[in-house]
Amino acid sequence: MRIGIPKEIKNNENRVGMTPAGVAELVKHGHEVMVQHTAGEGSGFPDSDYIGAGASILPAIEDVYASADMIVKVKEPIEPEYPLIRAGQVLFTYFHLASDRPLTDAMLDSGAVCIAYETVTAPDGSLPLLIPMSEVAGRMATLNGAYYLQKTKGGMGKLLCGVPGVKPAKVLVLGGGIVGQAAARVAAGMGANVVIADISLPRLRELSVSMPPNVDTLYSSSHNIQQELPDTDIVIGSVLIPGDKTPHLIDRQMLSLMQKGSVLVDVAIDQGGCFETSRPTTHSNPVYEVDGIVHYAVANIPGAVPYTSTMALTNATLRYAIKLADKGWRNACLEDAALRAGVNIVGGKITFKPVADLYGLPYSEEI
Repeated sequence: MRIGIPKEIKNNENRVGMTPAGVAELVKHGHEVMVQHTAGEGSGFPDSDYIGAGASILPAIEDVYASADMIVKVKEPIEPEYPLIRAGQVLFTYFHLASDRPLTDAMLDSGAVCIAYETVTAPDGSLPLLIPMSEVAGRMATLNGAYYLQKTKGGMGKLLCGVPGVKPAKVLVLGGGIVGQAAARVAAGMGANVVIADISLPRLRELSVSMPPNVDTLYSSSHNIQQELPDTDIVIGSVLIPGDKTPHLIDRQMLSLMQKGSVLVDVAIDQGGCFETSRPTTHSNPVYEVDGIVHYAVANIPGAVPYTSTMALTNATLRYAIKLADKGWRNACLEDAALRAGVNIVGGKITFKPVADLYGLPYSEEI
């Protein structure tokens, strides 16, 4: 198979779809890999590393899309890429279609095969291709929240860990999944008082056992969240409904309960966001203020640490990319239920039911 790795063109997205080590494995399996010129430089991988791994370097993104049977990338295609995608071409990347109707329509019109990292589902229900970026995003959510809590960055001027004689800040984490657990652990490690909320009692039991003593668990309800907000300094929204839009757990009216200069970090913005007042931001313009509350809602948080993120992502995606290339996408997905769950669009039809239901579009069970 001819596999293309284009350079990401989303704002400040420095990750790349595959490391040179991953490329070498695909080449070892007999596949031809084409990497766009400088695609890996932002992650610390120069063209020479890809050439050494057996890839060919193509000068422009148009050349990569035109030559490849399968595109492996990081983020969803954006508008300049839409015309480059052709019918029958496989796109293996994050899509988050539930929060982007124009993207969904464009992929339907393209006739391409869209396999979304975020809905590949293991037999135990886990999301193996979402986990590594969730781990990065959760850790960074706390670090960014602490940064914007500084007065010079728009926050109230609190140090997350406090000092002797001054209490540390309080962090409320909404969602006890991979992101929430990572965020809470880092916040606790920095010395904050942490509350992690979820609607799953079994998950709360697990967290209460595994988390440090400065982390409390809370059943997530609107009432309980409102009770926490007045003395909370940072709220991290990390709720995920796989493939579906995230519910708003904090509406605009609830902002009035918070102290001015508090920070909301919305890690779920890719799926629509946990907060009613959230809108996607970028690394070059990451925050804005609503009613005195600082909002951080960067849609590609792990893009700020591209070396770590690209390494972690390739570690997770490579085995699936090899399977898709070795067997062909359809056979691979029919043989592997985890991959089958990742197939969102095929030839102008939606094959992932939550997306079809969300937009009121026809759903096709067959791939």
